[in-house]
Formats: sequence, structure tokens, C-alpha cells
Amino acid sequence: MTSTSGLPSPRDWVKHAPLDERLESIEAFFSGHAFDPHRHATYAIGRTLAGVQSFSYRGAKASSLPGETMVFHPDEVHDGRTGADCGFRYRMLYVPPALVQDILGGRPLPFHRQGVSLDPRLARATDAVFAALDEHPDALGRDDALYGLVSTLAEVCQAWPSRGRVDFAAALRAREYLEDHLDQAVTLDDLARCAGRDRWSLSRDFRAYFGTSPHRYLTLRRLDRVRLQVQLGSGLAEAAVAAGFYDQSHMTRHFRQAFGIAPARWLRGLAAAPATAGADAPARHGAARAADASE
Repeated sequence: MTSTSGLPSPRDWVKHAPLDERLESIEAFFSGHAFDPHRHATYAIGRTLAGVQSFSYRGAKASSLPGETMVFHPDEVHDGRTGADCGFRYRMLYVPPALVQDILGGRPLPFHRQGVSLDPRLARATDAVFAALDEHPDALGRDDALYGLVSTLAEVCQAWPSRGRVDFAAALRAREYLEDHLDQAVTLDDLARCAGRDRWSLSRDFRAYFGTSPHRYLTLRRLDRVRLQVQLGSGLAEAAVAAGFYDQSHMTRHFRQAFGIAPARWLRGLAAAPATAGADAPARHGAARAADASE
């Protein structure tokens, strides 16, 4: 269990799948407190493998047992902790709404109101993506599994509610502008000019189709860059500035808000992941060096 000081147990670990620009996947074990309240700019879809995973989501407390599927919508605040003395182990997919829209082609985002689903269709579709990710060379199989997961989400979930008319093309132009200017200062006026919409209509467009605000999207993409560079061996301060943050403390504040833990704790969990042969070994060694340097 974690101590009253909030420090993680040395038993805790986080193992990342090989790096992928479009999709992130982790497997992790936590013996007590896992994450403070935070919110992703992605879907978080996962399966509890052992123990009991408890969390607060959309104003209610919930628990996920082995075999059940967790579905957190972008920008919905949640936390994480063990619900049993044995801790919990789980796998999670982080699916960007941009990838969902590549498949849906401008339809409303699927919205699951509860944090846990017992629908066997969603369980099968999630497991299929994990199986495809475990077969690293099979990119076609992975894409087929992703298509199946998104299609299943659209089938079993409600459509994300939006108010007023929304413009998918404008939201796409704004997202492309953000991707091209990740390390630069961007204003809502810049995006509005690029998209050909007024500021507030564009804000509504972006949220409707990508599940979060333009600012949050930009921040999360910068954090993605930080994590990638750190896993490849860069220090936190160097990676923060290169990704477009003012400094390491600026990045750390946003990291906590996005992932519910400090970067140093994330790095320690990454370095403590069970050793396996394969592509993620260099990333673990780089994370261990970065974790040491952050002390």
C-alpha cells in the first residue's frame, strides 16, 4: 500500500507498449493509491486483469473487476486506487478522438455515461486491440482491430451531445494547425482565421468532434512529445522546453493535471516495469536515467 505521505509503493510499475504515434497502451500494477483526479484528452478504454480497481467518475464512485471494461470519455475527471488489499493490475488503451474521427468521418463522438461496461461486445473489441498490439509487426491487424473498437463504441454508446450547429471541416483545419505548431504559441484567433470560423463557434466545433478544447489538445500533444523524448533518454527539463513548455515546472503542472501523477513518479513506475525482451527495453533504461536526473 502507499504510505500516508502519498509516496508510491516500490511494488508499483507501469509498462508501456512500443511507441506508437497514434495509440498509447499501458499495463500497470498499483498496490494502493494510483492517480489523483485528472482528465485525459483521449478516450481511456481498458480491462482490469487482477484485483479491484476503484475510482471516481462523473460524480460517482465505481469499481472494475477482472473481465469488466472501463470507458472514460475525453475530458471527464477521474482518479484511481485499489479496492482490495492485493492491489490491482490492468491494461489501458488511450485512443485520441482524432483517430476516432478518422474512422467515424465526422459523426458525433460515442459517449459512455458510466465508467464500467459489462457489454461483451465492447470487451471483445478491446481485447482484440490488445491482442493486435502484442503482435507488433502486424500493422494491418492492429488497424482492423482499432476499426472494430471504434465501430463497437459507436454501436453501444450514445452520441456525445452538442449544442447548435457544428462544422467538422473547420475543426479539422484547426487540429491540423495545432499539429503544425506544437512548439509555438497559438491563440484562438490564429485558429479561427485558419478555420474560417469565429472564435466561439470554432471552440464548439472542436469540442464536439475531438472531445476537448483546442488548448487542452495542444497541451496533451506537447506532453506526448515530452514522454516520447524522455523514454528515448532526454532529461525532463530538456524535453519540456523542446516540446513548447516554458520550463520543467510549467510542464510538471500540466502533467499532473493530465495524468494524475508527477513526471518523476511516472518515470519511476516505468523504470520498475517487469523486464521483458523486446523493443521497450531501451525506453525503460532511458526512463530510469531521466528519473534519476529529476531527483
